[in-house]
Amino acid sequence: MKPARRSRQQIQALLKLREFILTGVFAPGQRVSELAVVDKLGISRTPVRLALTMLEHEGFLETLPGGGFRVQDFSAEDVQDAIEIRGGLEGMAARLAAERRPSPEALAAMRRTVEALDEVVRSRDPADRLEPYIELNEAFHSQLLDAADSTMIRRSMAHIESLPFASPNAFVLVGVEAEEEAEILKYGQIQHRLILEAIVQGEGARAEALAREHARLARRNLTTALSRSDLLGQVPGAALLRRETGSQSDSE
Repeated sequence: MKPARRSRQQIQALLKLREFILTGVFAPGQRVSELAVVDKLGISRTPVRLALTMLEHEGFLETLPGGGFRVQDFSAEDVQDAIEIRGGLEGMAARLAAERRPSPEALAAMRRTVEALDEVVRSRDPADRLEPYIELNEAFHSQLLDAADSTMIRRSMAHIESLPFASPNAFVLVGVEAEEEAEILKYGQIQHRLILEAIVQGEGARAEALAREHARLARRNLTTALSRSDLLGQVPGAALLRRETGSQSDSE
C-alpha cells in the first residue's frame, strides 16, 4: 500500500519547520506546540500536525507527556554514529551494485561524474573547487544508490540523511587551508574512482570496504569542527549539536 500523497501545505510546513530547527529558530530543548506553529507559519492545523509527527519520526522532535513536542539535540557520538550508519548503507549499496551489475547507462553516468570530479580537483583556484565538488559529490552518491537498485537501501538512506550531519556533504572541508583542501579532495576523488572500478569489475567486498572508508572522511572534518566553535557554525544543523563542557573528563 502506497503512503498517502502529501499536500502542498504539509510539504511547506515540513520544510519550514525543519529549517527553523536546523538554524536554531527553535532551539534544542524548546517546547514546540501545534498552535504556536500554526500561528507562526499561517498554515492550517492538519498539515502542521502531520509535519510535526514526521519530524518526530526523523528524530528532530520528542513528544512531551503533557502534549506538544520538544526540539532534540545531538551529541558528537550521535553524529559519529550517523556517519557510520551512512557508511554502512553506502557500503552495502556498493556491494550490491557490484554483484547486480548495473546497466551500461548507470555506469556511464557514474563515469561522467567521476571524470567531471577529476577536472574539479585539478583546479588550482580554491574558489573554483568547493561548490562544483559538493554538487558532483552529491551526484556520485545518488548514482551509487541507483546502481544498487535497492528500494530498501534508498529508503533507509533517505531517513538517515534527513538527520543533521549525516549527508555526504555535511562536513566537506570545514575550516581547512587551501593546500590541505586540495589534498582532501584528491583523496576523496581517488576513493570515488576505486569504488567505481570495483563495481565495474564485480568486486563486491572491495567496493563495500572502499565505500565504508570513504564515509569516514566526514569524521575527520567533524573532529576539526568540534575543536573550533567558529568553524562549527559553518555546519548545517550545528545549532542542534550538544556542547560538551568536558569538565568531568578534564578533572579525571
